[in-house]
Amino acid sequence: MARLAQTAGLTDVQQEILATVRDFVDKEIIPVATQLEHRDEYPTQIVEGLKELGLFGLMIPEEYGGLGESLLTYALCVEEIARGWMSVSGIINTHFIVAYMLKQHGTQEQKDTFLPRMALGEVRGAFSMSEPALGSDVSAITSKGVRDGEEYVLNGQKMWLTNGGSSTLVAVLCRSDEGHPEGTAPHKSMTTFLVEKEAGFGEVRPGLTIPGKIDKMGYKGVDTTELIMDGLRVPANRVLGGTTGRGFYQMMDGVEVGRVNVAARGCGVAQRAFELGVSYAQQRHTFGKPIAQHQAIQFKLAEMATKVEAAHAMMVNAARKKDSGERNDLEAGMAKYLASEYCKEVVEDAFRIHGGYGFSKEYEIERLYREAPMLLIGEGTAEIQKMIIGRRLLEEYRFQG
Repeated sequence: MARLAQTAGLTDVQQEILATVRDFVDKEIIPVATQLEHRDEYPTQIVEGLKELGLFGLMIPEEYGGLGESLLTYALCVEEIARGWMSVSGIINTHFIVAYMLKQHGTQEQKDTFLPRMALGEVRGAFSMSEPALGSDVSAITSKGVRDGEEYVLNGQKMWLTNGGSSTLVAVLCRSDEGHPEGTAPHKSMTTFLVEKEAGFGEVRPGLTIPGKIDKMGYKGVDTTELIMDGLRVPANRVLGGTTGRGFYQMMDGVEVGRVNVAARGCGVAQRAFELGVSYAQQRHTFGKPIAQHQAIQFKLAEMATKVEAAHAMMVNAARKKDSGERNDLEAGMAKYLASEYCKEVVEDAFRIHGGYGFSKEYEIERLYREAPMLLIGEGTAEIQKMIIGRRLLEEYRFQG
C-alpha cells in the first residue's frame, strides 16, 4: 500500500531501484506465485528476471561487477520481493550472506575468484551452519575439517540449507582443531570452508551429497536440503580468509545480515497480508454493508497497519546501523523478533477477515498463512533473539554499584 511502510531519506537511485523491483513483483511474481508454490516448483523464470535486473550483485562492490548498494537498499528490495512471494526472497538471501562474508572476510584471491561471477548470478551461494542434532547451539557442531597436506578433509552432516541444490558455492562451518589445542573454547576452533559444487541433487562432487528437497509446510519452490560430507577434499586456499579458527565470527557477521533480511521478509509478507485483508474487507458484504464498515474489522485493520509500520521502522533502523559500520546485533535481533512475530499476527488477522475463504487454496492468504511460521524460526528463534537482546541490554545498562 502506498501509505504504509515508506522510508524517508532515500536517494534517487534507491527510489528508482525500488520502483523497478516493485513493478517486477507486481507483474512477474504475484500473478504466478501461488500456482508455483502449490506445485513446489522452482521459479526459474523469476530468478532469470532477477539476474537481468542485477539483483544478485546488488550489494557486491562495483569493482567486482556489482551495484555496490547498501544493506538498506537490499533489505527494502527483499521486503518488496517477499511481498510477492517469500520463497524468492529466500533464494537471494543466502546468496548475499555468502557474498557479504566474502567481501568482509575473504582473501583477495577469493574475492577475485567468486564475487564477479556471483554478481552476475553465475555462481549462486548457500551457507551452512546447522546440523541434525544442533538446533540453536552452534557450539555443538560436530562436522570436522582435518588438514591433509595442501587440503582439508571434511566429514559430517549439515541441515537446513536454503538453495542447497541450486547453489554452486556453499560456505560450510566445521570444527577445525588445527592450531587450537584441546580445551580451546568451541567458537575459537571453527572454520568456514568455501565448497564449490555442481547444482543439482545426489553426489554433486566426490565426497559431497545433496539429498533431495525436504518437504515443507510452506516456503516451497526454494530448495531446502541436507548436505552430507564423507571424505570431501577442499583445497587449503578455500578456507575463508585463509586462517582457521575464525569461522564462528565470520558466520555470526553474516547472520546479522541474514536477520535483517528475515525482518524484511516479515515486513513484506505482513504488507501483502494487509493489502489482501483491507481489499477483501471492502468487497465482502454482511448485514447490508461491507465488512470494512463494521467496527470489529476496522479495529483489526488498524492493528495490522500499525504492526506493519512498526516492524518496517525497526528493520530500516537495523539496516542503517549495519551500513554505518556499527555493531547492530541488538537492533537486528529486535527487528527480526518483532517483524516475524508481527508478521504472524497480521497474516492471521487477514486470514480471519477472509473467513471461510481464507481456508481455501484459491485465495492467496492461505499461502501466506503457511509461509509466516518459517520466519519465527529462520536465522534464530524468538528465544535466541531475546537472549541476544537481553545480553546486549545488560552490557549497555550495566549496574554501577
